Amino acid sequence: MICNNCGHQLENGAVFCPNCGQSVNQGNQVPPQGNPVPPQGNPVPPQYNPAPVVDPYDHTAEFDPKDVHDNKIFAILCYLTGLVGIVVALLARSSVNSPYLSFHIKQALKISITTTLVSILTVLLCWTCIVPVAGGVCVTILEVVSIICFFQTCSNKSVEAPIVRSLPFLK
Repeated sequence: MICNNCGHQLENGAVFCPNCGQSVNQGNQVPPQGNPVPPQGNPVPPQYNPAPVVDPYDHTAEFDPKDVHDNKIFAILCYLTGLVGIVVALLARSSVNSPYLSFHIKQALKISITTTLVSILTVLLCWTCIVPVAGGVCVTILEVVSIICFFQTCSNKSVEAPIVRSLPFLK
């Protein structure tokens, strides 16, 4: 038996053509469903619709836009000036309960504490050759992370600081 629609060889007793989906019944012609296959036998590739990717470290949607607008300067200050900015932001947060500002204070504090610990270890082990170099590289990397956080905050994003986000303190 041969399909009237695409000419594909069918098994005896087939109800639908496995190639194009056309009904084999001569009197009851049903249009093919889904992606039709051209008569040349080249199948149409299926459409791939991947699920949207969600960044688990991006907390931007959790904060009220008014809270972001009102406290953005203090959040930027945390990354821009280090511990001084954190203290100023803590003082500002004491007058206004801002989850947005608290998030950025924690992130900047993580970076500052990690930078301080690396600096202390570098000073304590300065008599070796490799530790001062490695400590300098680590402090530079942490400063770059702080700059990345600064620019993300300037663009109204609230993303956990890379590298230090996996540290267990200040969760």
